[in-house]
Amino acid sequence: MTKQRGTVYLVGSGPGDAAYLTMRAQHLLAETEVLVYDALVDSALLQLVPETCLLLNVGKRGGKPSMLQADINTLLVRHCLQGQHVVRLKSGDPFIFGRCQAEIEALTAADCAFEVVPGISSALAAPLLAGIPLTDPVLSRCFTVLSSHDPAGLNWQALAQIDTLVILMGGQHLPEILRQLQAHGRSPQTPIAIIRWASRPQQQIWDGTLSTIVQQTATEALSPCVIVIGEVVGLRSYLQPRPSSLQATVLTTSDSTSNTALPLTGKTVLVTRSTNQSGQFTARLQRDGATVVEMPALEIVPPSNWNALDDALARLADFDWLLLTSANGVDYFFERLATQIRDLRALAGIKIAVVGDKTAQKLEQRGLKPDFVPPAFVADSLAAHFPGSLSGASILFPRVESGGRDLLVKDFVSRGAVVTEVAAYQSRCPATIDPAALAALQARTVDVITFASAKTVKHFCQLLEQSQPDNAWQSWLEGVCLASIGPQTTKACGSLLGRVDVEAQEYTLEGLVQAIAQWLATKQT
Repeated sequence: MTKQRGTVYLVGSGPGDAAYLTMRAQHLLAETEVLVYDALVDSALLQLVPETCLLLNVGKRGGKPSMLQADINTLLVRHCLQGQHVVRLKSGDPFIFGRCQAEIEALTAADCAFEVVPGISSALAAPLLAGIPLTDPVLSRCFTVLSSHDPAGLNWQALAQIDTLVILMGGQHLPEILRQLQAHGRSPQTPIAIIRWASRPQQQIWDGTLSTIVQQTATEALSPCVIVIGEVVGLRSYLQPRPSSLQATVLTTSDSTSNTALPLTGKTVLVTRSTNQSGQFTARLQRDGATVVEMPALEIVPPSNWNALDDALARLADFDWLLLTSANGVDYFFERLATQIRDLRALAGIKIAVVGDKTAQKLEQRGLKPDFVPPAFVADSLAAHFPGSLSGASILFPRVESGGRDLLVKDFVSRGAVVTEVAAYQSRCPATIDPAALAALQARTVDVITFASAKTVKHFCQLLEQSQPDNAWQSWLEGVCLASIGPQTTKACGSLLGRVDVEAQEYTLEGLVQAIAQWLATKQT
């Protein structure tokens, strides 16, 4: 029987912030099996897809290596023909400089079903969020949206006559844009605004005139930006958004009639967890009023080979204990167990020890309860509090392939246990830094950086060193609170960053949020 073909949805993600995503787009993301997304798509949107969704980053950025359009077309067609629900997520609106034509032609040629879902274009959202109306009865009776990707191909004589210009992809060509407009009659005193990372927490706005803006932005990295040129830019001082006093408060439902400020209101927190693990932590910070910028500093992937784990699964009856020290270990162990045509009955007679509430919760989601959880949420306390004698105990320990602290295994072995360590997953550094996170750090809009493991500290430094070989990034951390989840992470912060400002008393993400809130409250008093 031939497998039914899938559908490809070409979806606009809006200007950036997930708050401006359409309801249709949210619905499709929640059900997608394959997500093919661009470089400028907000990483927060990746949290809206199912955990089993295949994520394919095919982003294109000017002047940087990127996937060929023909290869993107092939990806879409292949997954559609495999009967999968595919979302092709594009920044802004798919039909405004979204390069949809080639993809639609490829899908049509392969007889693949597709749908185009509109998004809010940054050409419209960025001026609005900056307080700039694109039309005005006197100052702007019309406006034009253009791409300056190829300035030489534009009719500057005609463009210079239009009341308001909205220019996309213009950061690298700003001097040429200004030269052409003035050469074709536009006054040097014409107002101009440049809006970078519109709608994001790190949004920046520069305004000036055609004669001054280059000097104003000479030391700035402008991409990705929207440029607005015209007299309506002058209205920004009157119309730009002003925060309501209600935005900094939350109405309580207790007997008290007063409003209580959220503890992290007005603070921007950089989260360095892996992409598929930061969702709940991000939501928790946002509930306390924080603006969250995600900088994935870990990639969790399968091990380089399954041989050791498969061998252990084949002889599960030989083990007395299964030791799980992370949620990742739980996920990868049980997923591999399922592929070996085994169910939970294969664990009959084996006791399970876990470290941490989250690991225990992950285990319970699989229908199992741990036999032992140490009183402190750190692996170092496991052997010391282990129930009964470890002498002769056979322990299976599925762990990260690159290893970790050896103290845990050495402690078990010193107490007479026989520990079989097997690689269940890899934890590695992403190839590149998230551009939105880099921009927030450069702009010094980050108030707090959170680290949930020693590896995130190491990879954070590695990613910044790759992007800034001159170590200029170290100055970006001045005045920023460095927050650690526990002792080992604190040790890494001290070694690589020279300090740590906050350490959670309870070594959990909830404990980390509480520690940050307490530290900020102390600083404000």
